[in-house]
This record gives sequence, structure tokens and C-alpha cells, in this order.
Amino acid sequence: MGELKDKVKGLSNEAAGNVKQALGDARNDPEQKAEGIAQERKGEAQQGMGKVKGALGDKV
Repeated sequence: MGELKDKVKGLSNEAAGNVKQALGDARNDPEQKAEGIAQERKGEAQQGMGKVKGALGDKV
């Protein structure tokens, strides 16, 4: 179950990060864009952890 949970959290963080980046661009707000990039990276890491858990059978 941990694998799916991590992947879903990762996808939602990536999506939220992309929205923040777009808003940062639209508003000419580099701080918000940077927050979006960081959140997107966090989501990518969470998805990676989900893949590792899937490969190892949730023993991580």
C-alpha cells in the first residue's frame, strides 16, 4: 500500500508545483516559481520512493 500512497502524493505535489510555477510566471513572481520547482522536485522524489517500494515489496 505504501507504494501507491507515495506515487499518489508525488503526482499531487508535482501538479501543485506546476501550478505554482505557472502562477509565478504569470505574476512575474520568482519566489513563487521557485516554490513550485521545489514542490515539483519533492513530488518526483516521492514517486521515486514509491517505485523503490514497489520493486522491494514495501520493505523500505
